[in-house]
Amino acid sequence: MDCVLKLASKKAVVIFSKSTCCMCYAIKRLFYEQGVSPMVYELDELLNGREIERALVRLGCSGPTLPAVFIGGKLVGSTKNLLTLHINGSLEKMLKDAGALWL
Repeated sequence: MDCVLKLASKKAVVIFSKSTCCMCYAIKRLFYEQGVSPMVYELDELLNGREIERALVRLGCSGPTLPAVFIGGKLVGSTKNLLTLHINGSLEKMLKDAGALWL
């Protein structure tokens, strides 16, 4: 779990993803289209990917676990949470507060 928190604090926006997951792709595109350059960890390409995914579950990521998004080192959640924040307008403020957006 400490490994995940350490990785999650390396950049303003960190996404734990799988390269074959369509929802992971959609969330990454959401950030790229807003001008945010997240740190992305593709768990299916990492030797300790399964271990990281189990740690994400222990941190509170729930069904589906991925994508798991951290903003400013804090777990925001998965697709449903991110889309809700985006639609209600609070995602932009979170990104600005974390230093991921400047406009």
